[in-house]
Amino acid sequence: MGHHHHHNHSHASSEGSNLGLAFVINLVFTIIEVIGGFYTNSLAILSDAVHDLGDSLALGMAWYFQKVSKRPADYEFTYGYKRWSVIGAIINSVVLILGSIFILQAAIPRILAPQPTWTSGMMILAVLGIVFNGLAYSKTHAGHSHNEQVVSLHLLEDLLGWVAVLIGSIIMYFTEWYWIDPLLSIGISLFILYNVIKSVKSTVNIILQGTPEDLDISSLESTIKSINGVEDVHDIHVWTMDGEHNVLTAHVVVPASMTLENANILKKEIHHEMKHSKISHCTIEIERVGEECGQL
Repeated sequence: MGHHHHHNHSHASSEGSNLGLAFVINLVFTIIEVIGGFYTNSLAILSDAVHDLGDSLALGMAWYFQKVSKRPADYEFTYGYKRWSVIGAIINSVVLILGSIFILQAAIPRILAPQPTWTSGMMILAVLGIVFNGLAYSKTHAGHSHNEQVVSLHLLEDLLGWVAVLIGSIIMYFTEWYWIDPLLSIGISLFILYNVIKSVKSTVNIILQGTPEDLDISSLESTIKSINGVEDVHDIHVWTMDGEHNVLTAHVVVPASMTLENANILKKEIHHEMKHSKISHCTIEIERVGEECGQL
């Protein structure tokens, strides 16, 4: 038993160190990008810097909130601290939206009046971008947690963005088609905004306690009703703490003759079934046939 606990602890600490290392790599490179973007006069690199700044924030907050979310529930936060990660998602979304709007405002006039960029410098930065993001991606891609998987997807997007910048800078080096630079930056900014809007929709769903997208209430109802001893189920509510830990409450109707002991056994069975249906926390109120529902 002790050995199993130790294994979980090492798993969590390796996840934390992976996220921490990826955060440091990303932040250092974001600073290099901002300087390089101004130095090479490249909006494509500055727009990627905005993207990387967003990812640095996401990594830093994922790293911090992963520690916070481990705190046990208390009288102040009775469901624990898992929803703190949602705050991180909101902050990150606002930063990315503002950054993308700023880049779009600068890029659109530059398509009509392209400015020369230092293409050799862009190539060097693009190669560095591929190396830095590739290193950060390799650190998080091996992880098992939801946090690490989401972050590694962001880093893979960055990696592909830098491949696009490298190809664009090579084309500009040989052709002097400088309109490619603002075009790349618009493409990157629109890609960021598209992903942020998707993220905001799921974040709003969490805050408004909407039904998690990957759960079907009618299917959960059917599962509970199929358990021996359940007559009916109603007043069922399902929501998620952070997109990962789901909560369910329900009123379950049982025969009037059911003993308290059998009702407790039934509850355990429902809890067991719900665990297999991606429900982390389950509260069941037992009602006997003919009883008035205690719902307020």
